[in-house]
Formats: sequence, C-alpha cells, structure tokens
Amino acid sequence: MPHTFDLLVVGDANPDVVLGPLDAPLAFGQHEQLVPGGALTLGGSAAIMACGAARLGLRVAFAGRVGDDDAGRYVRDTLTARGVDTRGLRTDPELPTPLTVVLTRDGAESDRAIVTAPGTLRATTPADVPAELLPAARHVHFASYFLLPHLAAGLPGLMRTARAHGATTSLDTNDDPAGHWDPPGLAAVLPHTDYLLPNAAEARKLGGAEDLVAAAAALAGRGPVTVVKDGAEGALCHDGHTVTRAPAFPVRPVDTVGAGDSFDAGFVAGLLAGLPLPEALRLAAVCGALSTRAPGGTTAQPTWDEALAQVSRDLTPARDLTPSRTPAPSHNPARERKNSA
Repeated sequence: MPHTFDLLVVGDANPDVVLGPLDAPLAFGQHEQLVPGGALTLGGSAAIMACGAARLGLRVAFAGRVGDDDAGRYVRDTLTARGVDTRGLRTDPELPTPLTVVLTRDGAESDRAIVTAPGTLRATTPADVPAELLPAARHVHFASYFLLPHLAAGLPGLMRTARAHGATTSLDTNDDPAGHWDPPGLAAVLPHTDYLLPNAAEARKLGGAEDLVAAAAALAGRGPVTVVKDGAEGALCHDGHTVTRAPAFPVRPVDTVGAGDSFDAGFVAGLLAGLPLPEALRLAAVCGALSTRAPGGTTAQPTWDEALAQVSRDLTPARDLTPSRTPAPSHNPARERKNSA
C-alpha cells in the first residue's frame, strides 16, 4: 500500500505564551514587570516539528491529545492552517489542553525559563495513535518522551509497527523535568529508533558523558544514529563509527523557541528527499537557525526552496548539491522519492 503521508508526528501540542526579554530576575510579591514583547503561538515540540516539516513540503499527519477547550481548538485550527492533517489529534472530554509560558532573558538569546501545565500530556497513550496512521507514513517522529509517560511506555511497540511497514523512526526526548534521564523503558526504545535528536545538554545526560562526542558515541552504540544540536557550535552526528559535523548557520536570533524542533523537521525532510547524511545535517542546521528570525516557534520556519538555497550557498564547490541528490527547488521533496509499504 502506498504511503499516504511522508511524516507522522506523535507527541505534545499546546499554546505557548512567549514573553520577554526580562531585564531583571523574575519577581514575586505581586510586582508587575513589563517586557518588550509577547506572543501567543503554537507550542509543543511535536507540533512545532510537524509545522516545520509541512512548511518544507512534506505531507504531515499529527497524533496526540488536547482538551475540549479554547486552547485545544486553537491547537487544532493552527495545525490545520499550516497544512498538518489532524485526524489523529484526539479530544479529551475531561482534561485541559496543556499550556506553556516561556520567559526569555535580556542578554541571553538562547536561554529561557519554561513553565508548563501538563493537562492531557500525562494521559496520552499509544491508543491515541490511530492504527491506520502508522502504516501510512514513510517516517514516524516522536517528541517529548519525558512529558508523556504512558505514551513513552508504548513506544517500542509503536516503533516496531512503523518499521514493519517500511517507515524510519526518530525520537527527540527533550528535557526531563524530573532529572532522571534514564527511566525504565528508554533502553527498550533506542534499538527501534533510527535517529535520536537531542540537544547538547540532553545528549550529555542521556549518554552519561560530559564530552559531547563520547556521549553521542554511547547513544549511537545503543542503536540510533545520534544527531546532536549544539547551538552556536552547530551540530554533529554519530552513526556508531563516524562523526559528521555541520557548522552553525549565522543568523541574528529574535526568538530561539522551537529552533531545535525546526532542526528536526529539516533533518527528516532532508533524509526523505534522499540527501546524504552530511547534507541533511547541514540543511537541519539552516532550518533551525532560520526559524529564530521571528517570535514563536513556527512564524519564521523556512520553505524548502529557502532552506536549500542557503545550504547550497554555504557549501563549497566540492560538496555542492546536484540535481540527482535533491529535488529541483520548485518541487516538493516528498514527491521525489516515494516509497511503498
């Protein structure tokens, strides 16, 4: 059966209220502090990644859970408006949609405080992923492992099913609010994960090593190709044998919320378009950087043409992309290399 979607994204979706930058420590005692800017935008690692992938031209479906409230309707409407299929977004009749407030600091462009009310997150289970969607996607991406404990417990089974139907898989664990980093079950997930996508801090915690290459090597040794986002240092990839690096793409950031999720979208889009690993890594770095040009995680996400143009401009002639490796700029990359289940 032909794949209906290029990508199925499973995980968290919520409104983000982004405020900042603060020029002083956060004050309690009913003291009102004013900041230069604020935005209501779509949040959740999985939702931002899904929007980024759709913006790059992929056919994207989303699975998760929201509440029967205005916040849930905002999430559904925003995903739909950005071209994401929401048939797998379930509505919980009792629990509220998660809500997140993001506070940024003056002089610390990449630093922020994140406060989340989890709502439906802890109630999301593998049963929230419609059975017909797993066989329908070329790639399945899971996000926010530590925020979704019941879903996380079922990931090995979901990943096995996806792979059995010819899909590749990826996981971005994101932060662990409890600070445990190695809960029961994660060891069972990694052997079924084709690509693990942590940031540098997460990679060090997950890999148990302060040296980033050593941490990535340890994680790659457990199964997945490990792709690490390292901010101004760029990104690196460890496939268990070879380390590949990509430099950071220069940009003046306005808001770094969701940059890692846009990176994930670029990486997966590159792989599905048939790019070799080094070029997919470079494309991912460009997508993450370009997403920081405006407030919120989705506003400035690039198109395929825009991202590929920046990658091609940045490559040396010896590593220039050729038409045989990538789609023509006017084409949707997902249409260039269709697989069948």
